[in-house]
Amino acid sequence: MGEDPLITAVRNGDENAVRILLEDGTDPDVVDEQGTPALCLAVSAFNSTIAGDLVEGGADPDRRLPDGSTPRLRAVDSGSIGLVFGLLGGSALIGEATRAELLARARQWHETGPVTMLRELTGTSDAVERVRIRDKEWSTDYHELRLGGMTVRDGHTGILTVLEKHFGLHLGVDELAARACALDYPDGEHAVWPEIVHTVARRQDDETWEAAAALRGHPDPLHRRFGAEVLVRLHIEADLTNVPSPFEQRMLELFLDWAKREPHSDVLAEILAGLSHHEDPRIEPLGLSYLTHPAPQVRARVLSTLRIVDSERSGRQTFTPEGLNAMLALARDTDASVRKGAGYQLAHSLNPEPAIGDTLAGLLDDADQQTRIWAVYGLAERDEPRCVDGADRVGPVDEYESWSWILDAPSRYEQRQREREAPATTE
Repeated sequence: MGEDPLITAVRNGDENAVRILLEDGTDPDVVDEQGTPALCLAVSAFNSTIAGDLVEGGADPDRRLPDGSTPRLRAVDSGSIGLVFGLLGGSALIGEATRAELLARARQWHETGPVTMLRELTGTSDAVERVRIRDKEWSTDYHELRLGGMTVRDGHTGILTVLEKHFGLHLGVDELAARACALDYPDGEHAVWPEIVHTVARRQDDETWEAAAALRGHPDPLHRRFGAEVLVRLHIEADLTNVPSPFEQRMLELFLDWAKREPHSDVLAEILAGLSHHEDPRIEPLGLSYLTHPAPQVRARVLSTLRIVDSERSGRQTFTPEGLNAMLALARDTDASVRKGAGYQLAHSLNPEPAIGDTLAGLLDDADQQTRIWAVYGLAERDEPRCVDGADRVGPVDEYESWSWILDAPSRYEQRQREREAPATTE
């Protein structure tokens, strides 16, 4: 007897096949030859989309398994925030005992730490393999920890925060700030930091604003950065509701003052990034004052403070003469990330100055591939013949489909040239 089609689809990560089978009435709780439910296979594969589809299709996330676990508990153990979201469908129907069990498990991982938990669960003292990975479903990063045949991701602190929010527990801003700042990897690309920031910002109240703003005076720069990010997210979350943000003017005035006083480069970079969400004539001069700042992350954020004079639906923009000169200077920066940011904005600039084409041409041999891509695109958009030669210098591109419109710009330029040069037809 062959393997059940749903089990095969889950193992292959075939999301479309899983959906079709569920729509056709396949039992969502089917098990494999070892008695493992399809939902647990999705959890083991860290496939939050399939796990969510199975739960929506009727799979039981609280099914008690021979080892005493349940799919939901295994999702908590996995360390993947996305998986926990996928298995929280219908969280209002989760009983108090199950809520307490999930919270206790998440708190255990958070307090003990994933490395120590892995050692306890596997009974081995071998070195833990740690690999930074990208969760493409959620566009965020984790570290995968591998030991003794077990693999988990280091998102347990974020999972605890998610569960507390879903189950109505309201921790103070200071407590959540301390939690975020105690992380081993407190960066915006790792899944946990932004999850805690967003959890706080979604509260959308004056109490949260005041508590986050008060972190401006914290002696630890990481706490100040957390406060700045929460204030930005408060404004963004409010803006998404299509009603005037109650935090917009307060944030603008606070950040304009804070930027002049902030000594730490990482915090200053976040403040400048936050100012990009506002239109005010004071912002560009402030940003330009950091054009030669010693920290590259600050110089890179200068680009976000430049004033846009005009823009098109295509995303191309016209900048002030002062802003354009800043971009031209930053495109020659010693730091690769600064050059890439400047190259991106120059590629989308509508300013007519010939210096833009010459500067983009100078980026065609940059060591960073994305910088070369934006240089080629910008030249093509400006009808610069140098884009054709530049296209040959880009090299093979991973995930070509996501870049296809940008990468095909030289071909569109050549097509425009052929159309211009074609003899006019007469009827």
